[in-house]
Amino acid sequence: MELKEKELARTVAEVVALALAEDIGSGDLTTQALFSADDRCRAQILLEEEGIVCGLPVVREVFCRLDREVEIDAVVGDGEAPAEVPYELLRLRGRTRALLSGERVALNLLGRLSGIATQARAFVAAVDGTGVAILDTRKTTPGLRALEKYAVRVGGGVNHRFGLDDAVLVKDNHLRLAGGVAAAVNRLRAAGLAPLEVEADTLEQVEQALSLGVERILLDNMSPAEAARAVEIVSRRAELEVSGGVTLENVRAYAETGVDAISIGALTHSARSLDVSMEVLEP
Repeated sequence: MELKEKELARTVAEVVALALAEDIGSGDLTTQALFSADDRCRAQILLEEEGIVCGLPVVREVFCRLDREVEIDAVVGDGEAPAEVPYELLRLRGRTRALLSGERVALNLLGRLSGIATQARAFVAAVDGTGVAILDTRKTTPGLRALEKYAVRVGGGVNHRFGLDDAVLVKDNHLRLAGGVAAAVNRLRAAGLAPLEVEADTLEQVEQALSLGVERILLDNMSPAEAARAVEIVSRRAELEVSGGVTLENVRAYAETGVDAISIGALTHSARSLDVSMEVLEP
């Protein structure tokens, strides 16, 4: 589920407010002692390594919250990949206290989101031409899910479930406690829930889910060879999603089996933040 523009803006505001409260607390002791409320300066935000830019609206929210009169000029936009680094992303003009106090929060979020977008773009590029969708998961940083899933979209990936209330996905622990694939599916059908996605650890479970008319099957931790066999068994009668053990080195092998989608927790939980910096200039 993708957040609408207004919902995303609200989430950005909430995240930034919490992050600034955490970092500044009752006040930036160093900056407040060194500079008056009227002091002003200029600054530039730089991307220090190659990657996909993501999070500029978040940076804007950080500095606007601290200085309503700050002037921000964007040189690039989210989703762009500057060919040369270091590359200037934003130019800032405003109160010195605001720019210095907001620096770390702005850079932390910008670097984090740019890293996720870059990771997503790499996986999307690796399966180019196969028609397979690269999906994210719920393996996100608590409190940052909306922003991290936005970064996945910026990188070309597709959002899967935003939360547990988005769709029915029966995972292995559900199956153990519910009594197996048939028992779980029948109970969910009786509750009027549809469509259903069921996780399958074995080809036998794939066949069970298919026989019960499950609309989507998640192939969990299967090898490319097993995934290819599942594609043959299902023969387009249900959508197939691969998950577990997927890396940049093997993602294309999975994509070429003929599955519909590949979900990858590493898009968010293992993405490395990009190196970004802020350079302060004289007024």
